Amino acid sequence: MKIALLQMLVLEKNKAANVDRGLRMLEEAAANHDLIVMPEIWTTGYSLGRLQQEAETLDSYVIREIRRIAAQYRCNIIAGSVPMLHDGKIYNTAVTVNRDGDIVSLYDKVHLFGLFNEEDFFAPGNNFQSFLLDGICCASTICYDLRFPELYRHLTLQGAKIIVCPAEWPESRGDIWRLLAQARAVENNIFILAVNCSGYFKGAPFYGHSMIIAPSGEILAEAGMEEEVISCTIDLADVDRTRQRINALADIRRELIQ
Repeated sequence: MKIALLQMLVLEKNKAANVDRGLRMLEEAAANHDLIVMPEIWTTGYSLGRLQQEAETLDSYVIREIRRIAAQYRCNIIAGSVPMLHDGKIYNTAVTVNRDGDIVSLYDKVHLFGLFNEEDFFAPGNNFQSFLLDGICCASTICYDLRFPELYRHLTLQGAKIIVCPAEWPESRGDIWRLLAQARAVENNIFILAVNCSGYFKGAPFYGHSMIIAPSGEILAEAGMEEEVISCTIDLADVDRTRQRINALADIRRELIQ
């Protein structure tokens, strides 16, 4: 499976420019990748004051274009996350579209970042389920979720072999980004696709360093801090090969976690 991570420059308070940039990068990558992943809330950036006006719906232009690109180029897309209005509330939602242009998953961010009062802007999600892309079990998480290993274990026990984590993660906590992403891969023997953005929020730089991490914890591809597309072909058989060497999942006492 050939994967592209779009580490795009996300601008504050400029949805039009972000949408234009994101869709252009997406279409350029779509022609020669099986799966493309975008960063967290790439349409609006972390400027959340206009969510009522700028949130997407399932029939909005952004979602229609993502579905068109997926179907036209026959690629799977996990559109990072976007502010999404549904059920009368706004969620931070990861939208997954398959090669046919069909939406196969809407994951609403479960863990809201209390330090930035995200609960004032987003409703918390409860729909953490795996999904299939090309017959491969995958799952979505978003940014702060990376600090909650129980979510990744839950998704792995559902069968996920690839878990994505789109983010807007700051440089000030960059060492934690790498540490946690590798830990989630190693403890579950899965591929982690950690997709950050570049740019600034209130003068503080985002860390970038989007990574494709193998089930062994090895970083297969990593970006710098600037806008960049990283590409890597992964072998899903590495999940089983890694688990043949050491398989902590086989020794889980499920009665303690269910």
